[in-house]
Amino acid sequence: MTHPAKSALPSPGRPAAPAAAGAVRTVEGGVILLIHAQPRAKRTEWVGTHGAAIKVRIASPPVDGAANAELCRFVAEALGLPKSAVTVRRGETGREKQLWLRGVSVALVAAALEKAGK
Repeated sequence: MTHPAKSALPSPGRPAAPAAAGAVRTVEGGVILLIHAQPRAKRTEWVGTHGAAIKVRIASPPVDGAANAELCRFVAEALGLPKSAVTVRRGETGREKQLWLRGVSVALVAAALEKAGK
């Protein structure tokens, strides 16, 4: 039985299609991406959705900002952005985070997320 708030998990070694309708929204200067983080994972990867957020497993522990730095690096790389364009706007100490992606549009982020899931 699957939990209704979560999407189907991908097969091992294959990233989930992390397209969540409410996870991406436009703000002045860029886009906000809602993330549900799971630190101390075996590897950093997209998992699917968690409510309205995109769930990401993060290999780094949540100590001294290591998990946030790894999350920003991973998202920037996956979306083809410079690392400096991705910052944690809210949720630095929690699992529910808002990432600010500067200089991009919702359409570009949605397309990149869809591509990352395939």
